Amino acid sequence: MNIDLIKQHIESWIENFVEVPHPALGGWAPCPYARHARLTQDYDIRLGLAPIHDLISISKKGLEGKSVVIFVYDPTSVSSEELSNAVDIINQKFLLANELIALEDHPDNAEIVNGISMNQGTYALLLVQNSKDLDQKARAIAEKGFYDQWPKKYLTTLFQHRVDPRQ
Repeated sequence: MNIDLIKQHIESWIENFVEVPHPALGGWAPCPYARHARLTQDYDIRLGLAPIHDLISISKKGLEGKSVVIFVYDPTSVSSEELSNAVDIINQKFLLANELIALEDHPDNAEIVNGISMNQGTYALLLVQNSKDLDQKARAIAEKGFYDQWPKKYLTTLFQHRVDPRQ
């Protein structure tokens, strides 16, 4: 896998989807903070070795000055179930204790919100962020109605291991 090409694909997805307002989301972008992160290069894209290894490693090192670290995997080398299980276990045993949280995205696990696919679609991804910062940002946009158009079932899964900002 070519890291330069991967970065281009992910940055294009961020710019052309993640930070673009969508009518099905009440006119909000899927992530209102993505544009700022992209413009300030406040994220790091890395080739992943193995999900459990990568998550344990980042739990020790931290985010190294970035708001988001994205680990990228060939989706044929790691199944959706393997990725999800790794995230669940490592969040509970390592990351949350260090104020970090991992969220996964796998092409074989479609995340559909109001008819829109939220997946990157090409790669299996682990997105690691500071959990307190993520909760604070979620609370700020929840107060402005960001989650009003999102399905309750999806939000229940999204806020697993997090503070639900709608409460």
